[in-house]
Amino acid sequence: MSTECLFCRIVAGILPATVVHETDTVLAFRDIDPKAPTHVLVIPKEHYADAAAMAGADPALAGEVLAVAGEVAKLDDVAGSGYRLVFNTGTDGQQTVFHAHCHVLGGRAMTWPPG
Repeated sequence: MSTECLFCRIVAGILPATVVHETDTVLAFRDIDPKAPTHVLVIPKEHYADAAAMAGADPALAGEVLAVAGEVAKLDDVAGSGYRLVFNTGTDGQQTVFHAHCHVLGGRAMTWPPG
């Protein structure tokens, strides 16, 4: 764990978060600047810089992140109407926190391109 990483600090309990789901290896919490009525971040508790690094090092963990994202959609009652999963990877991909994370967005129509 990096004490300089925002999400590692949330996992460690140093920073608060509104947790909606947790397993031994994955944490899901509400985004503090939501872009949709449902905007939850699903992260591995272990630090990986981005989704590609996580998937390369631990494919099962990447699968668990996706499974938890689906569970979050059910918990927030957006699974039936639809939702978007987004992994931003790298600077050009608009990643701003360099700890792998999946955005679960729902509760409204998701337009493309995202605005």
